[in-house]
Amino acid sequence: MVVEGRRPLLFVESKWSDAEPDRSLRYLVERFPGTESWQVSATGVKDYLTPQGIRVAPALALLRRLI
Repeated sequence: MVVEGRRPLLFVESKWSDAEPDRSLRYLVERFPGTESWQVSATGVKDYLTPQGIRVAPALALLRRLI
């Protein structure tokens, strides 16, 4: 989680391989709508956006976006 002040800016959940978004990440997205949310994987290849707005992608996709 990346926070500025008391406001969350980015949620990141990491997994070893492709998996559905964790329920704790889905809860945070519901609790803080509009916060950018990612579930990244070390070895996965799937790259998609869930109906809740969570980006599921390989970790390199997030790293590329950050630099």
